[in-house]
Amino acid sequence: MKVTILANYAPNAYKGLIQGSDREAAIKALFESVGGKVFGVMFTRGAYDIVVNAEVPDQAAGMGLALAVRASGSVTDLVVLEELDMKAVLAAANKAARVYKPAG
Repeated sequence: MKVTILANYAPNAYKGLIQGSDREAAIKALFESVGGKVFGVMFTRGAYDIVVNAEVPDQAAGMGLALAVRASGSVTDLVVLEELDMKAVLAAANKAARVYKPAG
């Protein structure tokens, strides 16, 4: 499953960045620990400090990874965007739309 991670570093994490902590290597090791793979890491200016494009084996691996990062206290915001299979989503929506009866 492909994911995009958007995050902001906590103030205490900036100290590690300034001292030369290799965050890209750390992020790759993090994803590999749950059976995932990183395709790209971007340090950005704007609403988020970092954007990671990666792949995880399943939703549990992605959420476990996010939980570990949140628990570390190194980020203030962490958004996980999961890629959807729109054909499957639309098939389910069409099935539901055929039986759903709105109120009123």
